[in-house]
Amino acid sequence: MDEFNIESYNYDLPEERIAQHPALKRAESRLLQVNGDDNGSMIDGRFSRLPQLLRPDDLLVVNDTKVFPARLLGRKESGGRIELLLLEYPAAANGAAGALVPALARSSKRPRVGTVVRFGSDFIAEIVELKERGAVAARLKWQGELSAVLERYGRTPLPPYIHRAGSAEEEDRKRYQTVYAREHGAIAAPTAGLHFTPELMGAIQEMGIKITPVTLHVGYATFAPVRVSDIREHKIHAEWVTVTEETVKAVQRTHAKGGRVWAVGTTSARALEFAANGQGGLRPVSGEACRLYIYPGYKYKVVDNMITNFHLPKSSLLFMVSAFAGRERLMAAYHEALKLEYRFYSYGDAMVLEKR
Repeated sequence: MDEFNIESYNYDLPEERIAQHPALKRAESRLLQVNGDDNGSMIDGRFSRLPQLLRPDDLLVVNDTKVFPARLLGRKESGGRIELLLLEYPAAANGAAGALVPALARSSKRPRVGTVVRFGSDFIAEIVELKERGAVAARLKWQGELSAVLERYGRTPLPPYIHRAGSAEEEDRKRYQTVYAREHGAIAAPTAGLHFTPELMGAIQEMGIKITPVTLHVGYATFAPVRVSDIREHKIHAEWVTVTEETVKAVQRTHAKGGRVWAVGTTSARALEFAANGQGGLRPVSGEACRLYIYPGYKYKVVDNMITNFHLPKSSLLFMVSAFAGRERLMAAYHEALKLEYRFYSYGDAMVLEKR
């Protein structure tokens, strides 16, 4: 089938294979190792065996973005309920001046420009612009420290395919976050990193393997449906990315020694490849808008091996991973994971794609 046809990236996924909760223990998630040999052989195991796949000169690159409580439940002045999902972390000098942020609004009646939403006595929003498909621009105003206000009133912005009876907010605050998360700004977790524990990272570092961060603030576009039949026509949304000079040097040292660069997740891979797509090869980038769209035909410049979760059918992330592993090999791995009853999506299991 044509690798640019959206139907080439479709597969049937039983509802029960979509993970609704994380594994009991992070590192005990399952791990499907897809070898880079001509046979495309696969090994079923646990994520805790990852150190056995690494070599002393390898480098792991992780995304240290931090999910913030972007889901806000409030009431309009009329008393009606309304939910705002913030699409960016608010940037403002102080709460009195306010911060203008893009958001998705959901309520029984479409809000109007000028609608005031109250989340608490010290936190409100005013709708200042209406856009397509429920998108709005909202001006937030608050008292005190922004991070504390969001922690108090916000909820974890779980993916739309997680449906539960009742709330598991306490669990999600802890588990829909990597153990190395540091930089506020994501509304979706870099899910391949959810399987790491401090103990596992320590064991990897004791082997002499370096771990270095990039930052890519994962946005709602990671769940946005592709609405074109030819995937080359899809328009990717921008996500903010930082790759430090220290990380650039770590990558260069690794390749100079013959080691392999492992991207932990598609977001780490996208950040590295974005930093390598300017003139002069890999370079530091600071808070730039990444619009790099990776699909089959793209030649990876930095990433040698990839750790990733299992992605939605017909999604841009599936295109991106196909460009790395090859569409046929990747879809064969997905079918194997289904046969072995792996758990899919954000809270699901993981796979390793080896090329070196």
